[in-house]
Amino acid sequence: MNDPFASLSTGSVNFGYIKEDARKELMKLLDKHDGCKILVWDGVLIERFSLIAEYSLFKEHNAKSMHYLQKSSSSHFIPTSTSDPPAHLIFITRPILSVMDKIAECVRKEERVIKNKGIECHLYFVPWKSFLCIQKLEELGVYGSFNTVDEYRLDIMALDSDILSMEYNSAFADLNLDDDNSPLFHAARALITIQRHYGVIPTIYGKGRHSKKTCSLLQKMMVDEEEQADDDHSQIDRLLILDRSTDLLTPMLTQLTYEGLIDEAFGINNTTVLLPPEKFSNQSKSDEIPTEKKKVLLTSRDPLYSRVRDCNFNAVGFRLKTETAVLNSKMEERHNMQDLKLMRQFVSKIPQINQVKASLATHLNIAELIKEYTGTEDFFENLSIEQELTNGINTERVNPHIEGYIFQKKPLTQVLRLLCLQSMCNNGLKTKVYEYYKREIIQTYGYKHLATLHRLETVGLLSSPSAGVQGWNYNTLRKSLRLIVDEVNEKEPSDISYVYSGYAPLSVRLAQILSHPGWRSIEEVLKILPGPTINDLKQTKTRKKWPQRSSTTVSTDSSSTSLVTLVFFIGGVTYAELAALRFLSSRNDGNEYVMATTSIINGTTMLDNLMLLNE
Repeated sequence: MNDPFASLSTGSVNFGYIKEDARKELMKLLDKHDGCKILVWDGVLIERFSLIAEYSLFKEHNAKSMHYLQKSSSSHFIPTSTSDPPAHLIFITRPILSVMDKIAECVRKEERVIKNKGIECHLYFVPWKSFLCIQKLEELGVYGSFNTVDEYRLDIMALDSDILSMEYNSAFADLNLDDDNSPLFHAARALITIQRHYGVIPTIYGKGRHSKKTCSLLQKMMVDEEEQADDDHSQIDRLLILDRSTDLLTPMLTQLTYEGLIDEAFGINNTTVLLPPEKFSNQSKSDEIPTEKKKVLLTSRDPLYSRVRDCNFNAVGFRLKTETAVLNSKMEERHNMQDLKLMRQFVSKIPQINQVKASLATHLNIAELIKEYTGTEDFFENLSIEQELTNGINTERVNPHIEGYIFQKKPLTQVLRLLCLQSMCNNGLKTKVYEYYKREIIQTYGYKHLATLHRLETVGLLSSPSAGVQGWNYNTLRKSLRLIVDEVNEKEPSDISYVYSGYAPLSVRLAQILSHPGWRSIEEVLKILPGPTINDLKQTKTRKKWPQRSSTTVSTDSSSTSLVTLVFFIGGVTYAELAALRFLSSRNDGNEYVMATTSIINGTTMLDNLMLLNE
């Protein structure tokens, strides 16, 4: 059986511990209720929990069956005919008001069976208990049906060996639209969890008002955590908290890494992607084309994916061709074998070779899908507009390409990504230009999107020069931080700008400069960026490395002598930014980066979250 922690223990900080403790807490929750159990899941969470525990773990802890929470479903979760009914019905849900209606309907539907067979009902909120949701259940008249109402604290999850995520998809909208600081409280709590595992992080840096607030909350929580967190040793040397509002430009650009383009084209959720099934059908076995989408796991558990995920897509074909040649060479070796010992060694490697072969076939198919996506005239035109705007070309007037997209009624998110990009690259749109765009969008997409444009203004994505972000000057930032790099080697990159084929993510450039030569070299530039700066805030006086703790389930091979920086994004991070940070880690210059975020985003998902409120 595959080790569920193996792929998480290969980084400079062993994130397997976070998964291990989450599993232990989950087992405690299940074992709290003796006897047979039926689990009813909020559909979003069941995918998320697959990162913590496999189905067999639930079976081992007496979970008889698991179901999705559905509204207006005629089916029953509890079999009415069985002579051996379950002892417990457990609901596991996010703290979202709309889900409470579904739970109430399910409880009413099963009410008679629950009473007749003496089944206990339990409700667990993930990652925190919501009193608004409890109030809603009381109003719906079902709160009294639950024997237990509690929370399963899932502050942060390990998505891979170097990335942690809170999976808090609404964080940016909550913070910047609703002035709801809940994401900051939970981010601070996630940092407490991280420090409990890896020691108190000695120094903190940050940029942006939400970074400052998170830091203040963390310091307050640390007062209560002094006895639990190791104050003398740490596996992480430095914490850099970046407010997404400091760099709104980067997510609006099209990601050009392999992983980034998969996310742009198909959407990656909880480390998996659903792909068109026809590319993966085996026509030699059957003439029938499957209708169910192909689900592919995208993590470093797949060594091939680990090698190609952060490549610029223009380099992926070459990499896959090289991998194919290496595999073919290994397969050819068997024809020249005469020695029985060598033949036996080859036979023992066949399962591994077959695994590589399957992975290669999968990624050749995905690369073909991405090539179809990037090979369209629409994609090239969109990319050329982005490059024009980031180079400061045609930012002051109505862009004919954006205007054409509106007339053609292209997807609104595609139009808005370019419009927001133009606004930021011009330090705000001229009033006449903005009013023209606004009028055309409302006439084409409907009056309800007047509210959408207002929200984009509120969060700082769209503005006129008079209402723009105070101090923001893109041209100064572009030159001072070298955001645009003319000569980019996409196959053998020497700079982080390869992830956008010429644009260096502002957020990652800040992390890079922090490591060398330091933020003192860009003090004036930092003043241009929105929000306060946190510079060298000391939490402890020591920089000793914390020796890896022993564990029966988690490998402890990883250790590091480099200076390790945890970069925490408040409001989301893109896969291209993660690739850029991994590139910096790979340079072996004494600096390594691990990442944490409220969620992983791209420009479309970011805008969708802001537009959801229109529905």
